[in-house]
Amino acid sequence: MSSTTGPASTTAQFVYMVPPDEGVRPYQHINADPITGDRKRNFGREEKEVTIENLRGKEDTVSLDTTGFQYYKHASKHTAFLDDDEIRAEYYPESVELVKKLTGASRVVFFDHTIRRRKPGQIDDSPQTRQPVAQVHVDQTIKSSIARVHRHLPADEVPGLLEKRFQIINLWRPIEVPALDWPLALCDYRSVNPTQDTFPVALIYPTHEGETLGVRPKKDHRWKYLHGMTPDEVVLIKCFDSVQDGSVAVFTPHTGFQDPNAPADAPPRQSIELRALVFYD
Repeated sequence: MSSTTGPASTTAQFVYMVPPDEGVRPYQHINADPITGDRKRNFGREEKEVTIENLRGKEDTVSLDTTGFQYYKHASKHTAFLDDDEIRAEYYPESVELVKKLTGASRVVFFDHTIRRRKPGQIDDSPQTRQPVAQVHVDQTIKSSIARVHRHLPADEVPGLLEKRFQIINLWRPIEVPALDWPLALCDYRSVNPTQDTFPVALIYPTHEGETLGVRPKKDHRWKYLHGMTPDEVVLIKCFDSVQDGSVAVFTPHTGFQDPNAPADAPPRQSIELRALVFYD
């Protein structure tokens, strides 16, 4: 086993949300307290030990429609990732073409992005200093996915777009250094019961509400990661699919995690995720 392929699997502590009492809607405020780093919420948390299989060398065993996520080797022309306007002007267009190529979609609209640069010991998790998310979740629900189409597309186009297949897909990439520190774990959708294993959580923004899915821990869940993902590799993460007849993966639970096998001198993880509305003719 070479150092580049990594171990066959690793074991880590995952943080899961524990919903409040029956009938109480779980919620979390998006803006964190700058002093404590905590977000106001009404649900608990629990840690579970989870085994995560390393897919290095087996990348082609997963895909968006079977497992809900897909790896691909793709060097980005834009490499700085320091200026939001430059990212939108340079990285968005090349990423649109990449997502179209990998999905066969007719239209791809990126509606935002998040850069994460882990700073050990830093508590502040405000929008400009985002840290890796250490909580198992799915980014969107049916309700919030439809709301995204209404929010980001011209009103006269929305009815027609909602009649056809659409998805929300995140495009995740390490920046500058391999993601040995705090890698990204993804759950094989085929091991998830979409109704029993998840519950909606309201996300409270200053101006509006969103909604994500909390995930209940289950021994059946099959977790995967790609050891040492490089800046020339991406993973597409399906957050929603309007096709819900059981023929394809609908979403992908995921979380950042502290890998106990990471080298002690591994540089802190840096990454960018783009969020796209993906439409099909």
